[in-house]
Amino acid sequence: MTTNVRLKLSTLMFLQYFVWGAWYVTMGTWLGETLHFSGEQIGLAAGTTALAAMISPFFVGMVADRFLATERILAVLHVVGGGVLLFASTQTTFGPFYVVLLAYALCYMPTLALSNSLSFRQMKDPGLEFPPIRVLGTIGWIVAGLCIGTLGLEATAVPLRLAGAGSLVLGAFCLALPHTPPLETAKAHRVTLGNVLGLDALKLMGERSFTVFVIGSFLVCIPLQFYYAFANLFLNELNVTNAAGKMTLGQMSEIFFMLVMPWFFRRLGVKWMLIVGMAAWTARYAFFAYGDNSALVWMLYGGILLHGVCYDFFFVTG
Repeated sequence: MTTNVRLKLSTLMFLQYFVWGAWYVTMGTWLGETLHFSGEQIGLAAGTTALAAMISPFFVGMVADRFLATERILAVLHVVGGGVLLFASTQTTFGPFYVVLLAYALCYMPTLALSNSLSFRQMKDPGLEFPPIRVLGTIGWIVAGLCIGTLGLEATAVPLRLAGAGSLVLGAFCLALPHTPPLETAKAHRVTLGNVLGLDALKLMGERSFTVFVIGSFLVCIPLQFYYAFANLFLNELNVTNAAGKMTLGQMSEIFFMLVMPWFFRRLGVKWMLIVGMAAWTARYAFFAYGDNSALVWMLYGGILLHGVCYDFFFVTG
């Protein structure tokens, strides 16, 4: 992989996660404190990404695999998504906002897999070359949080507008990415309903270890969604200053534990890595439950910093 391609892929990852981190982390604060949406409505809004992640990648991935170059699909999705997100920032009632946000999520979520697949296609050794590029995505998320938190924009619509503008820039940039046409083998493969719905993956459920991991992931992701939807609002209600900026400590710890994961792998193995990851989730929620912005503020910081162990030890290991 040439230096030019490496720089382009690194920029792709940075912008990809800068956009997501700019609007998603603080949306709950804007919806709750400024628009006075209910907790149920905030949860539904945050859940649009999960719905989109289940629906859109199957169909968009099929198009990318068989009909259009990946970089062109990315460009279209990010430009359209950017416009939709800018429109979402002007909505002040739940019904229209939810519909528009869901439309944006349907544009954005498939780009996560597409950006990865485009990167892999440019690499000779993805296992070695991808991690240093992917870490730029985490840095992009951190930069977004630091900017929004430092400028005190958490309770405003500005984060959505910043993300929308970033998405438009990213869409234009995608046209400069290496040309990545569909693979000939994919185009020749007959499309079935099972391919579209991903039913072939269900065959893996026959393996006990895979089934246990799927069930564990399902259970872990239920409380995880509460963190993503409400953590920033929770910290702001406790009068934590620059809450969005301080929440980026979680992504910083994610980078650190990603670097030391090989050391833990050699000593713990996969099973105990997963157990430690799940235990860290439990400890994290306990810290948030009992922490406050005075004598026990260390518990809030501890809950944030545990993100690296929670995410890397469970999801990355899995």
